Amino acid sequence: MLSEGRILRVFGNKCKKGAEYAVEECTNPVRTLTGTVRLIGGDEPLLPVKSDRLVPKGKIFDCMREINSCSVSAPVKIGDIVIKGILGMDANIVAAGKAEAGVKMNLCRK
Repeated sequence: MLSEGRILRVFGNKCKKGAEYAVEECTNPVRTLTGTVRLIGGDEPLLPVKSDRLVPKGKIFDCMREINSCSVSAPVKIGDIVIKGILGMDANIVAAGKAEAGVKMNLCRK
């Protein structure tokens, strides 16, 4: 229960972690950020990425703008840093998938 921006009471939780989560969610909501970046010279057009730390919920859209302006060249391994310290935060954007070098052939026939 909130009053004037302060948490007065947490109820409905089944354990201590639930109460801690509720307080954190009300005072400082954070998320793991996931998305994709353009892949140059790879076997797929996009590479999945994620934050290696939790990002404040209020910064998600700013982070996504930076991620969407980014591209990476193949080859890429899982865990490679794609954006170091996004928006000056401690969180890095890392590859959540791997990408081999080489262009995928279009096998469609007309």
